Amino acid sequence: MNTEPTIIERASQPYVAISAKVRMAEIGTAVPPLSEEVSRWLGMHGVKSSGPAFWRYTVIDMSRYLQIEAGEPTQEPVGGDERVHAGVLPAGRYATLRHIGAPQTLIDATGSLLEWADGQGLRWDVSPSPEGERWGCRLEVYHTNPQDQPDMNKWETELAFRLAD
Repeated sequence: MNTEPTIIERASQPYVAISAKVRMAEIGTAVPPLSEEVSRWLGMHGVKSSGPAFWRYTVIDMSRYLQIEAGEPTQEPVGGDERVHAGVLPAGRYATLRHIGAPQTLIDATGSLLEWADGQGLRWDVSPSPEGERWGCRLEVYHTNPQDQPDMNKWETELAFRLAD
């Protein structure tokens, strides 16, 4: 189940993350352990997450690899190390959609958001590169903690894709 897409203004947001290069078929098994590692890193360094965990798609080439970050927002910028890096999610206008359902159904939700934006004449903050489409900011924000809600069909995920200026 999806809510109606909307356009919102997001402030810039510091975060920490681990980057990975994965094939589309590997995301479901490769990225969740990275998300857990980021959470452990925050706890070991005494840094509190200031919001829900997310996956940020930075480069997308569906036939080859996706470059993705598993991250969590922080109140203020923090340092990283050899495995975890710090960054800032960019401020700006984002097209968003809330999705209730299992992560496997996010492909359809993403298609709905892309189709809606196209129908509105909106342009994404995306540019071509030799590696694939380079996104300014394309997020899947996970509002449901699996330990609190074991039924994946009730998980809430927000898609937030930055629009071109």
